[in-house]
Amino acid sequence: MNTTDINTSQEAIDLELAYGAHNYHPLPVVLSKGEGVYLWDVEGKKYYDFLAAYSAVNQGHCHPKILKALYEQGQTLTLTSRAFHNDVLGKYEKYICEYFGYDKVLPMNTGVEGGETAVKLCRKWAYTVKGVPKNQAKIIFVEGNFWGRTLAAISSSTDPSSYEGFGPYMPGYELIPYNDLAALEKALEDPNVAGFMVEPIQGEAGVVVPDDGYLKKAYDMCREKNVLFIADEVQTGIARTGKMICCEHEGFKPDILILGKALSGGVYPVSAVLASDEIMLSIKPGEHGSTYGGNPLACAVAMAALEVVKEENLSENAERLGKIFRERMQKLAEKCDLVTLVRGKGLLNAIVINDSEDSSTAWDICLKLRDNGLLAKPTHGNIIRFAPPLVMTEEQLNACCDIIEQTILDFK
Repeated sequence: MNTTDINTSQEAIDLELAYGAHNYHPLPVVLSKGEGVYLWDVEGKKYYDFLAAYSAVNQGHCHPKILKALYEQGQTLTLTSRAFHNDVLGKYEKYICEYFGYDKVLPMNTGVEGGETAVKLCRKWAYTVKGVPKNQAKIIFVEGNFWGRTLAAISSSTDPSSYEGFGPYMPGYELIPYNDLAALEKALEDPNVAGFMVEPIQGEAGVVVPDDGYLKKAYDMCREKNVLFIADEVQTGIARTGKMICCEHEGFKPDILILGKALSGGVYPVSAVLASDEIMLSIKPGEHGSTYGGNPLACAVAMAALEVVKEENLSENAERLGKIFRERMQKLAEKCDLVTLVRGKGLLNAIVINDSEDSSTAWDICLKLRDNGLLAKPTHGNIIRFAPPLVMTEEQLNACCDIIEQTILDFK
């Protein structure tokens, strides 16, 4: 095998530019190792990870229990496709259904596949159970949503960088403002509405947190109209916001739950869609699937990853440390005009920088944070999202807050 030795960060960046598609604009740091809450670059510099691979690494980098499951299953059987049964899938399906309290799970690989699965499932349910006329089913989305970059996902987007130049778009979608119950009430008047798909907190939009009670009221409104409430918890799920899933903060269980990212602890692509028998059994053999979905390796890894979340009390840790983090950032905002807003829940948080979206200020601050040993990245220009691994200790969190505060106070 032809290999290229990487000795410097610039060499790695140059290789990507030369041979890779230019569809990302990463922060200029080249990482080569991860452990717990830490990352190291090619030159050996150590950093606190304050993004956790967009909340995929909630259990920390290279968690030994998850790696052990990966290694042991990898020595035995990795893939059969769904043409045959395997001896891990059923155990995983029982485990995850009991873990989250659902009748059935449909396993997939990536978060966006989970979203696509939920949309297909919702439409099929609408035709076979609700009685919506053929090809008339409508799904409501909210402005500012982000669930991936497939054609189906960008068709619901309000971000031009996601959808511009990729039309025509998927029909059967309606967009309404986020955190607006009146708009939802009006949209639900259409009897052909099959589902309402929403992130409990909008992560990519900048950690936008809706009003208290919004989600539960939206859920109740959907129930009244026989419309499925679909929770996109790919980023907010698996303990990130201080509960196992974010909807638990308002005391309800969505009709369809989409999980991904931390479902594998960042070790392997795993996603899942959970629902009741009535909803899930509307899909028949041959109507949906994936070669890799439900493969033995993914199942073993996901069970280990979910065990870690409970064994290490990661929900409780996220809840406790999140309050400390927001308190410290709020104090920073009070003495620094550069920070205008602090928002979040659990360990999914953001600060809004007092600048326009097309300014480079937030990016420049993230470069300084990198120089000072902490990795974060802006979203929507003037917002910096902070989402460390949930295995972080209070001492580590306070050290990170010190770095963030000093970096911003020293920023010119």
